Amino acid sequence: MTITDFCIVMVRELRALQRELQAYPDDETPWRLAPGITNSAGTLALHLTGNLRHFVGAVLGGSGYVRDRDAEFARRGVPRAELVAGIELAIAEVESAIRAHDDARLGAAYPVPVGGRQVTTSQFLVHLVAHLGYHLGQVDYHRRMTDPAAKPVGTLPLDALAEIVA
Repeated sequence: MTITDFCIVMVRELRALQRELQAYPDDETPWRLAPGITNSAGTLALHLTGNLRHFVGAVLGGSGYVRDRDAEFARRGVPRAELVAGIELAIAEVESAIRAHDDARLGAAYPVPVGGRQVTTSQFLVHLVAHLGYHLGQVDYHRRMTDPAAKPVGTLPLDALAEIVA
């Protein structure tokens, strides 16, 4: 796997997150909590963008983004247009950070310890992609739980990988 491959998958997942948010019927539904669910889709969108803007944009890319993780989980009622705009910022920072490195970066230590451990950049990028996919699935499920008329949005189209590479 190349460093560009990580970028391709992250961007695909972030675009899917945008489609999920845009598929909600209004700006309020992404913030509803369903029984047994602790995080709304809005909260997950803020968390995912903050996470990637920090760990990829700032740490790998030097974007200067300063994360406020507590705010990611405390903010409420952010309009979908603002959430989608935040995803666009995350995409731009991911692409910029990844372009600044070559494949040799993957075997090197990630610039900061994670959870008190030193890991390779490759190991941490795998973690970030898995984390993004995990929460993207939660958003899809949340949307279908809170909107009885929800239709599929093609969350993970394989052809999107070819479109990004082309």
